[in-house]
Amino acid sequence: MSGTDQRLPMRVNEIFYSIQGEGAHTGLPAVFLRLAGCNRNCPFCDTDFGRFAEMTEQEIVERAQEFPAKNIIVTGGEPLLQLTASLTRALKTAGFSIHLETNGTLPLPEGAEVDWVTCSPKGGEEPHVQRIDELKIVYWGQDVSQYETTKSRLKSLQPVDTGDASRNEEIRSKTLDYVLKHPIWKLSMQTHKILNVR
Repeated sequence: MSGTDQRLPMRVNEIFYSIQGEGAHTGLPAVFLRLAGCNRNCPFCDTDFGRFAEMTEQEIVERAQEFPAKNIIVTGGEPLLQLTASLTRALKTAGFSIHLETNGTLPLPEGAEVDWVTCSPKGGEEPHVQRIDELKIVYWGQDVSQYETTKSRLKSLQPVDTGDASRNEEIRSKTLDYVLKHPIWKLSMQTHKILNVR
């Protein structure tokens, strides 16, 4: 959806309040706006995109205002399939700092007001999003050297969660070893899973 009519519905998977569990802002209290739909089918994805509710941009802002934090993380799926400049303006007017989590396959909508962009490319593609503050790669031992020159303020490797404890331990060890040998990368852990919070 690329229009600016705030009465038009968006497909919202969920809106909830928690802490940012991974990446540069780990531990930050934030409202999570998870938009439904994705243009990728990653085998390690842990989100159910089959369910959603239609909400107007005004309803989204009003729901976000019910929580005490003024940080909002717009995620998905792939949020840039739906995110509009008008929604970002409405959230900024309401006092929110906006963090976007994207796979980088789509550009930001013209005029979008976003404070932080975390790009997590999948499938070895070069990102198409215009700006990257944090490049975060879900890592299982694949070659990530192509991203060493990708322009970003921060580069993170995050071990994939396979759902198998022994395999996860192996991947975590491999990720730590890679980060220590290639210090342009920072280790990112999914601390919300360790803490058993959303």
